[in-house]
Amino acid sequence: MNRPELRLHGDRLRSNIEAIGERIAPSALMVVMKDDAYGHGLVWAVETAERAGVSWYGSYDVAGGVEIRRVLERPARVFAWATATDDEIDEALYRDIDLGVGTQEYLERVVSRARVLGRRARVHLKIDTGLHRNGILPEDWTAAIATVRAAEQAGLAEFVGVWSHLAEASDAEDDDARAAFVDAVRVTRETGDEPAVLHLTASAASWWRPELRGTLSRIGAFCYGIRSADGPDLDGLRPVAELVARVTAVEGDGVEISIGAFDGVPSTLAGVAVGTPAGARVLREIGETASIVEGWPGASVGDLVHLFGAGDHGEGTATDLAERIGTVGEEILTRLTPRVRRVVVDEGRSTGPGQH
Repeated sequence: MNRPELRLHGDRLRSNIEAIGERIAPSALMVVMKDDAYGHGLVWAVETAERAGVSWYGSYDVAGGVEIRRVLERPARVFAWATATDDEIDEALYRDIDLGVGTQEYLERVVSRARVLGRRARVHLKIDTGLHRNGILPEDWTAAIATVRAAEQAGLAEFVGVWSHLAEASDAEDDDARAAFVDAVRVTRETGDEPAVLHLTASAASWWRPELRGTLSRIGAFCYGIRSADGPDLDGLRPVAELVARVTAVEGDGVEISIGAFDGVPSTLAGVAVGTPAGARVLREIGETASIVEGWPGASVGDLVHLFGAGDHGEGTATDLAERIGTVGEEILTRLTPRVRRVVVDEGRSTGPGQH
């Protein structure tokens, strides 16, 4: 078959999760599964993470959280942070999904739906620490706390956590955000028991700034071995996915491979180094369904070319490619189309097609 493949290494995902868990301890690890597990395939990623003992899963929206809950075979916590419709709130309450709540209006709707359904909502209140991404403003925090405490007393809510996002633009800005977060927790503590879960940091801050970690750290890209754009290498972590395509023709000093812009590879990546049986070669041209790579001695139809991966064949990582065109590694993965087959590889052995 000449279809390109995204090869998924379950052993690497499990190893990354273990390494991250050890690094951030005693903070617990939430593995984030947004954007179809960063293009790796949510079903496969959840199943693999569950085998690694993960107990917290993060989803951008309730729909993703419901799918995570469907795949899980053991009890675990699932957190969805995007503001939801009433129907989605109902689904979250039925499926025991923790809700990230960043506005008073959303909080009141969650409590209202819990009352109608006779369920208890698990609520994480989000304080705006300066990023202005759907968080409760400090001046409105006391009122929101009063609302959730009243819902607790009525048996309609469990005040599980306080959380926020960091801009990660500079250490100074993150320090200011942490100060705002700590103050929100202090105000919360004055009204009753401190919530058991405090989470402020995502991948980069969780990895490099331990003083910012709470009891829980939300980590997505790093679990999949995707480093931050313009960031240093991640010691001990390896890219989980590698994108490969077969040589379909050898013409002069170039070879044609079976992947192109219609498969989600940006045409602006022309000129980047890719991996071949003879090491790094230049990706000269990206067409609609095929691309041209600088040839090598003995090149033949069927040879494998690595567009990105762990660097074992001379290729760069997804983030290396992303930096060339001014984006992030996650986008390189998530824009791949369904024509790119997901193939699960574990301990170097192909185990059949993955699920996307």
